[in-house]
Amino acid sequence: MKPTHLRLRRACAAAAAAGVLLAPALTASAYAAAAPSPSPSSPSPAPDFVQLTPAVAAQLDAAVRQVMRKTQVPGVTVGLWAPGKGSYVKTFGVADKATGAPMTTPLHVRIGSETKTFTVTALLQLVDRSKVALDDPIGKYVTGVPNGDRITLRELAGMRSGLFNYSLDEDFIKKLQADPERPMTPRQLLDYSFKHPVQFQPGAEFDYSNTNLILLGLVIEKVTGRPLHDVITKDVLGPAGLHHTVFPTSAAMPRPYAQGYTNQTASGKTENSTAWNPSWAWAAGEMVSDLQDLRSWAHTLATGKLLTPATQAERLETTPMNLQGDGYGLGIFNVQGWIGHNGSIPGYEVLPVYLPQARATMVILLNTDSQYKGQEPSTLLGRAVTSIVSPNHVYPGDKPLVP
Repeated sequence: MKPTHLRLRRACAAAAAAGVLLAPALTASAYAAAAPSPSPSSPSPAPDFVQLTPAVAAQLDAAVRQVMRKTQVPGVTVGLWAPGKGSYVKTFGVADKATGAPMTTPLHVRIGSETKTFTVTALLQLVDRSKVALDDPIGKYVTGVPNGDRITLRELAGMRSGLFNYSLDEDFIKKLQADPERPMTPRQLLDYSFKHPVQFQPGAEFDYSNTNLILLGLVIEKVTGRPLHDVITKDVLGPAGLHHTVFPTSAAMPRPYAQGYTNQTASGKTENSTAWNPSWAWAAGEMVSDLQDLRSWAHTLATGKLLTPATQAERLETTPMNLQGDGYGLGIFNVQGWIGHNGSIPGYEVLPVYLPQARATMVILLNTDSQYKGQEPSTLLGRAVTSIVSPNHVYPGDKPLVP
């Protein structure tokens, strides 16, 4: 990942990193299910999710601290929950490097591209109400889109539109880094994208692009006649019971919150980015949440609580990325059996995912997005944690994911 590329684009980090994931392949547990039963003398197969005993908790403590030392992450919160297996919720490090205030579980953080899951949910609710169809062309709702008569809403939500990612545009990056507190409009963001040629024909490839979500946000606004933040607040957050998650209309953070730190700055030095205006991410990454809401949302998202079964099934149908065993659906991924999305925006990263086989939820929150040797710190933490608790479903993160 080149340091000049604003990392909301790798919002799907780990196997998700700036766009990677493949159609789901059989996991180790799936192979085990099809294989003959082991003989009495054979060792028992590894469980999908281990019992969260004190000994396992000690392993997790050590693994998280090791990654933090290596990556210099200021603060981390890790939450694990699985019926019959117990829970593990722990904070590490500091929420504020200036005061030394510790990370605590109630703190809000910016959630970056986890926002995409809320935007696409709002879109799919319109599908369920027959207000839009996934195979409608984007040109039906938004004018001036390259290939707008051919790119469908499904291809936008599935990252297969071919539209250039505005957050990779050099002019956009320079302007944002020069004045990160200034607001930006969706149309300004699209202008940065549309001055570039399309990358490929609609549906031909997978390419993670924030431009897709800006367009879907505009579709939602046009069809409902309401601002996107109002639609998500009333139609998604309310029914989901999320009382500590917000789609902000300014740079203000709901209290209490962790300070965020990034090296995605004009100088390349680490700075406090808490007050940066997230409007440049809008429908692709502007939202804010906390640990318990993300725990609840990971389950709601993966199980389709807010959608009809048929629409949820379409959402979970994945297409290939570039890691075996992984795939991207409609604003959602399946990474070695873990379903959800991750988020990265200057200063913060989150990883809320759900493992259906064990009905297990994992949420990891950080107050930095500064990479370590080309890897997202949330990805490295996800791998470290899942290597211990779900050895058949290890979240990948030990090598660069984007060529």
